[in-house]
Amino acid sequence: MIIELARDDYQKILEDAQGRFPTEACGLVAGLKEEGKIEVKAVYPMTNLDGSAEHFTLDPKEQFKVVKEIRAEGYQLIGNYHSHPATPARPSTEDKKLAYDQEAVYFILSLKGKPILKAFKIEEHKNVTELKVELV
Repeated sequence: MIIELARDDYQKILEDAQGRFPTEACGLVAGLKEEGKIEVKAVYPMTNLDGSAEHFTLDPKEQFKVVKEIRAEGYQLIGNYHSHPATPARPSTEDKKLAYDQEAVYFILSLKGKPILKAFKIEEHKNVTELKVELV
């Protein structure tokens, strides 16, 4: 599975993460799913209700509004993103524990050193598969 991510959308995630440092940035990712490929079409930065450097909670009201907007644009909800201000771009134990949607793609941007964005599928709260992200 390949994920195509526009450089502008990557920049939006990066600026959101850097702007909220040292707390975790978070948001939703929308696009189109095709056979063997996901094309990201939009990134929606959202409020982290936790205001924490170690975890995030999306605002449910904001989430409802964004999901309606995603549908109105004709896109699908692909998954979410969040930043790791001081740890690598891999799912933490808590990330795996909270990964309830096995169809979702979980994007993680590490700000430890040079920023690195990775994407994952997480199944059964433990089986992690990294997906290839191509900037286009």
